[in-house]
Amino acid sequence: MAEIKPMIHKYCQNGTYMLLDVNSGIINVIDKMTYDVLDVYDGTNKDAVYQAFAGTYDKKDLDETLGELDELIEKEMLFAPMTENFKVVAEEEPVIKSLCLNIAHDCNLRCQYCFASQGDYDTHKRELMSFDVAKHAVDLLIKSTEGKRQHCEIDFFGGEPLMNFGVVKQTIEYIREQEKIHDKVFKLSLTTNGMLLDPAKVKYLTDNHISLILSLDGRPEVHDRMRPDAGGHGSYKTCADNQVYAAKHRNGEEYYVRGTYTKYNLDFTKDVEHMADLGFEGLSMEPVVGDDLSYAFIHAFQVEIGQAVVFFINAGQVVIGDGIGQVKRMDEGRPFIYYHFIMDLYRGPCIAKRLRGCGAGHEYMCVVPNGDIYPCHQFVGQDDYVIGNVYDGVTNTELPPLFRDMHVLNKPICCDCWAKFFCSGGCHANNIKYGSNIQTPYELSCKIQKKRIECAMYIQAVLAMRGQKARLFGDPEENCEGCGACE
Repeated sequence: MAEIKPMIHKYCQNGTYMLLDVNSGIINVIDKMTYDVLDVYDGTNKDAVYQAFAGTYDKKDLDETLGELDELIEKEMLFAPMTENFKVVAEEEPVIKSLCLNIAHDCNLRCQYCFASQGDYDTHKRELMSFDVAKHAVDLLIKSTEGKRQHCEIDFFGGEPLMNFGVVKQTIEYIREQEKIHDKVFKLSLTTNGMLLDPAKVKYLTDNHISLILSLDGRPEVHDRMRPDAGGHGSYKTCADNQVYAAKHRNGEEYYVRGTYTKYNLDFTKDVEHMADLGFEGLSMEPVVGDDLSYAFIHAFQVEIGQAVVFFINAGQVVIGDGIGQVKRMDEGRPFIYYHFIMDLYRGPCIAKRLRGCGAGHEYMCVVPNGDIYPCHQFVGQDDYVIGNVYDGVTNTELPPLFRDMHVLNKPICCDCWAKFFCSGGCHANNIKYGSNIQTPYELSCKIQKKRIECAMYIQAVLAMRGQKARLFGDPEENCEGCGACE
């Protein structure tokens, strides 16, 4: 495990000077003098500061700035050492706490960029999960967490899970029974394109407290270009109409709309604006990942930081400015949440999340219709990554520890990166496919993540200075996912 040294990251956005202390996760808005001084000052070399800025700043002002920095250093809010708690978390044994149930290896859309090959995961076999497999998956999760964690999570995934809604309902009802028997708290979610999301299903999912992840790519022409139905027709109208209905009838239950942007809509801030105008209160946009040069970035935008990242810079400006601005909409009484810009200004995510991120392969796993278990849905169909089966349990004893050890302290590139405790080393599957191995982060993803983080810190800081945060971003305690990592 690498030694993590004190580190800071500073940058300027829209004339606001931002400072992140990497190890503590604490963010400050600073003035131009402090920004400049930190090019030189490391907490021990005041004489070097006086010499470097003798003709630029008054010594009295430099003294005041250095005094403020020394106070932050003394409180371990600047150039902070690495907490020993990271070592404790890093050495914990793997415990499965979350499952993705690929309840349907079939789909009613034929999205061009689909990593699941339009639902069948390159198996050329469309199939639905039986209730018996789903039941055994639930039992495996309960057994894994017995006496260790109270909180568990299951996401109904696909393909399109609503194509197997009967088994979804059976599984939900079984989970609610088992919660009482085993003193568990299950957080359940369902990811859907919305094509089959009729009022009856909306009511059932809402009444049973199932969080919804809804897939929509934004403007009609953008969505229909990449997401035709099985007959090759545009799917926007059905998807959008059903999702708008669902959002209006959630009765306070969680949901958000997730879009994918390609090289065809690098102006995706317009898609965010479009979806916000539809009335959706929670939104995110993810960059497409793939080798197909007709839509992907991976080879087409490797010069400098790439156009995708340029538009994240624009997003950071527009969200605050006069366009789709979150602050502007808040003032008008119609706020929305853009999830990539949610960030706790004080110390960031919990230790476990900062170290490992999603937990794929050791805390989070994916079950497919035949009962096989994979590290996550991105690995489905790759025989080398089968971890076990719901009937036999986890039988591959090498992969879970491997994934468990792939935290940021064991990734050389990540150790020297200021963003490591917010991205947690990136997606394992993308690292393997595009970074050549699990320890090497996917470069383009890193660049996009860094700009997301900078935009998020900037927006949060502006809101904090205005005294506005609660409706849009919540308090740190409210942002806790109840994952049980602290149990």
